[in-house]
Amino acid sequence: MSVSAGTRLRIAGLATALLLAAPVAAQAGPVNVSVSGIRNSDGVIRCGLFNSPVGFREPGKEMMEAVGQVSGGRAGCAFKSVAAGTYAVAVFHAERGERKMDIGPFGKPKQGVGFSNNPSITFGPPSFGAASFKVGNNPVNLSISLTY
Repeated sequence: MSVSAGTRLRIAGLATALLLAAPVAAQAGPVNVSVSGIRNSDGVIRCGLFNSPVGFREPGKEMMEAVGQVSGGRAGCAFKSVAAGTYAVAVFHAERGERKMDIGPFGKPKQGVGFSNNPSITFGPPSFGAASFKVGNNPVNLSISLTY
C-alpha cells in the first residue's frame, strides 16, 4: 500500500504536534545547606528557600522551609526535589525555638542570621540577587556562616 505525499506530511505534522504538546519533566535536585558559626546548641536553625525577590527574607513568604538541629556549632537543612530555577536561602538561629526572627533597635536581628552566598550584611540585609543561586538536576550544596 502506498501512502501519498500529502498523507505523509499530515502524519509528520501530527507527530510533531504530539511531541510539542508532551509535558517536559522539570529537572529537580536537592538543595543541602550546611550552617556554621552557631554560637551555642540552644534551639534550632530555621532555613527558608525563596524563589523570588518578592517576599525574600519575609517570614511565611518562603517557598519551602526546613529545620536543622544544632550540634557542635553546626547544623544542616535539606530541601528535596527543588525544581530547576533561581533561588535564595535565608537562615536564622531560633535559640528559643521561635518561628520568627527577633529584631532589635535599628532593625538589627537579635539572633544569628545568614544567607546563601554569604553576602555582606554590614549595611543591611542582602538582595535576592546577591543571595541567589541556580538549581538544575544536580545536588546543590551550600555553606552558610551565621553572623550575630
